[in-house]
Amino acid sequence: MSGASLLALENLSLSIGDMEILRQVDFAIRQGEVMGLVGESGSGKSMTALAIMKLLPHAARASGRILFDGSNLLDASERQMCAVRGDDISMVFQEPMTALNPVKTIGEQVAEGIRWHTGANRADAEDRARAMLDRVGLPESKFPLARYPHELSGGQRQRVVIAIACALKPRLLIADEPTTALDVVLQKQVLDLLRDLVDESRMGLLLISHDLAVVTDMADHVTVMRNGQVMEQGETARTLKEQRHPYTRQLAEASTHVPARAAPPEQAAANATPLLSVENVVRDYPARRTSLLYRPAPFRAVDDVSFSMQPRHSVALVGRSGCGKSTLARMILALDSPTHGAIRLKGQHLEGLNQAALRPFRRDMQVVFQDPYGSFNPRHKVERLVAEPLHLLDEQPTRARRREQVAAALADVGLPADSMDRYAHEFSGGQRQRISIARAMITRPKLIVADEPVSALDVSIRAQILDLFAELNARFDLAYLFITHDLTVARAITDEVMVMHDGRIVERGKTGDVLDNPQTDAARELVDAAPDLDRAIRRRLARI
Repeated sequence: MSGASLLALENLSLSIGDMEILRQVDFAIRQGEVMGLVGESGSGKSMTALAIMKLLPHAARASGRILFDGSNLLDASERQMCAVRGDDISMVFQEPMTALNPVKTIGEQVAEGIRWHTGANRADAEDRARAMLDRVGLPESKFPLARYPHELSGGQRQRVVIAIACALKPRLLIADEPTTALDVVLQKQVLDLLRDLVDESRMGLLLISHDLAVVTDMADHVTVMRNGQVMEQGETARTLKEQRHPYTRQLAEASTHVPARAAPPEQAAANATPLLSVENVVRDYPARRTSLLYRPAPFRAVDDVSFSMQPRHSVALVGRSGCGKSTLARMILALDSPTHGAIRLKGQHLEGLNQAALRPFRRDMQVVFQDPYGSFNPRHKVERLVAEPLHLLDEQPTRARRREQVAAALADVGLPADSMDRYAHEFSGGQRQRISIARAMITRPKLIVADEPVSALDVSIRAQILDLFAELNARFDLAYLFITHDLTVARAITDEVMVMHDGRIVERGKTGDVLDNPQTDAARELVDAAPDLDRAIRRRLARI
């Protein structure tokens, strides 16, 4: 098995204390081949990658063999692994902002590995770093080496991480969910870049992802994992088309899952007051000053946006990163003020109100964030986390009444009442998102703004959360504004879609109409770049 393989895992098992993490994992990657590693959260995908890199916790115990070019990495010393990491084997992590050093420039960070492994002087290392950044689409004319990570967008930061990983042309690249937080257009660009780098230098690529459509487009072979074991593996398109193992079939069904939803509410009467009304909203920010005597024109993040939402309506706001979606959401939530225009909730103006006057409106609108763990205080138990919005009530509940309300909110999202006595880190990603939704629901709002609420979840958990959103929509007459770059989510859970581009709403209509027959270039670009499992399988089978 390992003779012609660049990397071969043979009976790899891993335990931490008494807990088995991996059990007899076997797969191989040849030079110039892309292997997709898929499975639910907790299936062992990332731990497999960390085992290959020997970046495991101190308490971890691994057995079996990890053969890289015939040598067993499990027998390698830390000094030997330091020589291998970044040179022969590199890794691209899921979250670029945490993978990059915030106090070092991007040029320093790309050049660092080059200097460490090759002994090159600073000038030569910077020249090579400059060439690598240019190769990943960050030319020095637009992105000087002196820039810091916080001055770049998410997609640009991910390109820097790829430049660091590929600076020395490794023989094996491990990419752990490299496009999770990116919009579909950036995702396609980053994946095309990875494929080009594989083809250019004939390196092996281990692509870890929960997106089966992405894996089908990219990978030559796929390995399906569950609970630390390999369930199925084989040529990607045939494996995902035939779905011989029940778990593979379960993943494929979850990736295209559409919740059962009640029929959308009928069109409101012309004189009915909308739940939310946004009228000609503009948001300008001061531009960076480059001269003492010249004040540049302000940057317009949101440009003359108007729309309205009725009760129970579910509307998706889609668009590329940086198009103004989150800025618009902050203004709707009264966390920022428009430069011009008006925002009304149930007919009442929100702009210009002080915090005391906003309290009753905040009860009627809540937010669900992309990363629930990042929005929780890790020192607080779930009871306090979920009860946070209760401070918006005019009359504060007693402790007993508060526990009753928290228990009811947890029950609404399918969690037991005893969850309130635990900490957020004791829950899985899907359970934490349920807690986040319970926190949003506790004041019984009329509008929920959901900012990429399922982008970080695997397909099975995503299907469960979408079902939950659909159920709450029907039970409590909730209206949703979904901010998402995932058109599959928009199609599954919303009645209407608004496409935003360069701060403007360029297209709006019924979800199926817009996504099946986009009329603007911006919408067509999103639809064309969006991963689609069935389409990807057909495309790869045609190539074969």
